[in-house]
Amino acid sequence: MDNNHPKLKIHYHSLLGSKSNNIALIIFLFLTVTVILSLFIWSPPYFSIFQTQQIIQCSNPSNSTTGFEMTPKINIEDELELALAKASMGNKTVIIVVINRAYAEQDLKGDTTMLDIFLDSFWLGGEETRKLRDHLLIVAVDQTAYDRCQFLRLNCFRLETDGVDFRGEKLFMSQEFIKMMWRRTLFLLDVLKRGYSFVFTDMDVMWLRNPFERLSKNETEDLQISTDMFFGDPWNKNHLINTGFYYIRSNNRTIALFDKWYSMKDNSTGLKEQDVLLGLIRGGIIDQLGLRVRFLDTKYFSGFCQDSKDFKAVTTVHANCCRSITAKVTDLRTVLKDWKRYKKIMSYKRFANNVNVTQTFKWTGHWGCWSSWKVGNNKTSN
Repeated sequence: MDNNHPKLKIHYHSLLGSKSNNIALIIFLFLTVTVILSLFIWSPPYFSIFQTQQIIQCSNPSNSTTGFEMTPKINIEDELELALAKASMGNKTVIIVVINRAYAEQDLKGDTTMLDIFLDSFWLGGEETRKLRDHLLIVAVDQTAYDRCQFLRLNCFRLETDGVDFRGEKLFMSQEFIKMMWRRTLFLLDVLKRGYSFVFTDMDVMWLRNPFERLSKNETEDLQISTDMFFGDPWNKNHLINTGFYYIRSNNRTIALFDKWYSMKDNSTGLKEQDVLLGLIRGGIIDQLGLRVRFLDTKYFSGFCQDSKDFKAVTTVHANCCRSITAKVTDLRTVLKDWKRYKKIMSYKRFANNVNVTQTFKWTGHWGCWSSWKVGNNKTSN
C-alpha cells in the first residue's frame, strides 16, 4: 500500500494530530501518573486503612460487605482470657477479688465503700503493695459494680450470674450468700483450667504488706490458705480454714480439687463452700490427690478471729468473724487508722528499731463486728 497517497496522508495526520498536541498529551499523561504514584508513596495511612480493611474482611467473612463491621465480636470466654492476660504477672499469676453493688456503692448513711477501703490499704501498704494494684482483677457480679470498677480504671471483668440477683448485701450464711459463694467457686475453677495461678482475696482483707514476700515460693506447694485460728504447725490438717484469702497454683491436682469441691454443691444444703472444703480436707482429699497444702500463720495473715500480735510482721488483716458490711467497714477503717499510727511512729528513727515500742502496739477492739452477731438471722439488707 502506498503511504504517499493523498487520502492516506490526510487520514494519518488526523489520527496523530499536530506535533504540539502530541507533546501536550504526553505531558498530561505523565503528570497524571506522577500524581497517582505520589498518593501511594507519600500518603501511606490511606493505603494502610484500605489494606487493613481488606485484610479484616477477608479474615472475617461474616462481616458485612459494607465494610462498617470491621471488629469481630468477642465472646465472654475471650473477654475473660483478655482480662486475665492484662492483669497477669509474668508467671501467669493474678490477684482476684469478687465484688457486687453492696461493696461498690455508698448507702445514704455511708461516706465510703468497702471497695474504697480495700484500695486504700494498697496505698497505705507502701510501694510494694501499690504496684500489685496493676495485677488486681475485679470480678463484678452486677452492672453497678462493673461500672464503678471501670470508673476507677481497674482491671474489670463482668461475671454473668444467669438471672440471679447478687446486687444487695448477702448476710453471712443467708441463702443468697451461699449461692454467691458457690458461683465464685465455679468461676475460680474456670480460671485454674485456663492455666492461671492466683491469689484469691475477699474485699474485706486489708493488704498492709506484699503477701508474696511471706507466701512460700516452693512450686511443689499447691495451696496456701488462711486460717481463722492457727495452731502452730503449717501442715496440720485440723486448722480452721478461711477461703477469704489463699494462693493456689494451677495444675492437675488443684483442678481436681476444685472439680470435686464444686461437685458437692447440690449435696451440701445449708453449708457454705468453705465448710464443704473443710469437710473434704478432714476427709482426706489432700492425701487422695497428692496435694501439698500449707495453712497460713495468723501472725502474718491476720484476722478478727485471731489478731496478729506483731505489727512488724503482719501482712494482711481480714474482717472475718464478722456478719455485716456496715460492721466490717467501721472496723476496717479503724484497722487502717491503727496502721497509719504505727507507720507514723516507725518513721521516726529513734523508734524504728525499738522493740519495746512495737510490742506496745495493739489493735483497737473490733466492736462493730463483735456487735454484728446480735442482729437477728432473719434480717436482710440491700
